[in-house]
Order: sequence, then structure tokens, then C-alpha cells
Amino acid sequence: MDTGNSKAVVLLSGGLDSTTVLAIAREEGYETYALSFSYGQRHTEELEAAKKIALELGTAQHVIADVNLAAFGGSALTDHTVDVPHHESIEDLDVGIPITYVPARNTIFLSFALAWAETLGSSDIFIGVNALDYSGYPDCRPEYIEAYERMANLATKVGIEGIQKLKIHTPLINLTKAQTIQRGLELGIDYSLTRSCYDPNDGQACGTCDSCLLRARGFAELGLVDPAFVSKT
Repeated sequence: MDTGNSKAVVLLSGGLDSTTVLAIAREEGYETYALSFSYGQRHTEELEAAKKIALELGTAQHVIADVNLAAFGGSALTDHTVDVPHHESIEDLDVGIPITYVPARNTIFLSFALAWAETLGSSDIFIGVNALDYSGYPDCRPEYIEAYERMANLATKVGIEGIQKLKIHTPLINLTKAQTIQRGLELGIDYSLTRSCYDPNDGQACGTCDSCLLRARGFAELGLVDPAFVSKT
């Protein structure tokens, strides 16, 4: 796709999915502007990863916005009195919306991305949501993204004036984790730079949280070992 070097805001957590999306946006010809969040999450290692990834993948600018969602709690990721669930195997993952769901997180993140896109004169936002190999979060579903996109085009000056029509790109929405990893490897991503663990210990992935298990299965389905665990073996 030739975008004429259009600008795109890419939500970058520092994890596997968002890194793949950043590489896809770059491959499609966008000038990328990476947006990360320090939101009170316990797994702050992902922010250090995001800095390295943004540099490695040649973003035009990388912003880390401060949004203290820990002030509200309600999630094992932002409330240190709530334990992150751990499981023996991926078959043991909880049915339903897990306690690692952060209330309204993607709505908040997309709102920041929308504001930055408008100031950049960008009509494109990329986000690494997935509706297949994911943890059951309601703000990762296609119907949520479609609804947000409709709202966004009613909510901005440039949208009302018809100057820009925002598009939220979700290139991973219908991919399995293995398919996502395969796409990233084709784009030359070094996944050892990424951090996805919800409950790391001294920078090491735990291997038993939802995120670690889903990620490890994706690599295993490709006959590979997740580089997050290579240093442990």
C-alpha cells in the first residue's frame, strides 16, 4: 500500500501485538507516531521495551502519556492488592472477562490517540486488538472498534468539517497469535525486544499469566520457543 508517507498514530504497549502492528504500519508506508501509556500498570517493563522498539522501528516520534488508572483500581494490572491470576496451562484460562481487564482502558487510550491524530493532521490510528487469541476483553471486539470509529468522526473539529475521516486500523483483529507472530517475523521483528508479561519478576516473564501462556502457545504452534523465556533455559 502506498500511503504517500501519511502520518499514523500507533498505540504501542511494548508487547508482541502492538509491536507487530507498528511494523505493519511502517510496511504500509505510514510515517509512524508511537503512543504508549504509563497508566499505573504493575508491568512497567513494557514501557522500557516500547522505547527500544520505537527506536528500532524508526518512529518519527514516541510519546509516553501519563494516565493514572491505578487511582481507580478495579484490575489486577493496576491494583497491587489484587493478584494476577496464574495457571498451570492455557487450558486453565478463566472463562469470561478476567480480573486483568482494565476498565475503559482502550477507550481512554484511543481518545488520546484521536487527539494526537487530529493535531498531526492524521486520519489513521493503528491498534493491536485481537478477537481470537486474547483474554476476553470487551474493548478488543470488532463491534467496539466500529462503534468508536463512528463516534470519533462525530467528536472532532476536522471530522465535522469534513477535513479528515478517521480510520482505526486493526490488522490483527482476526489473526491467531501464531499468525500474528508469523506476520511479524516476515517483517523482521526481533520479538526478544518485546515484553508482554502481566506479572514479571525482576524483568523476567512469569510464564503462567494469561498473556505469557497465549504468547508461548503462538510461538509453539510455529515450532519456535518464545524468546521471552530463552534466558531461563
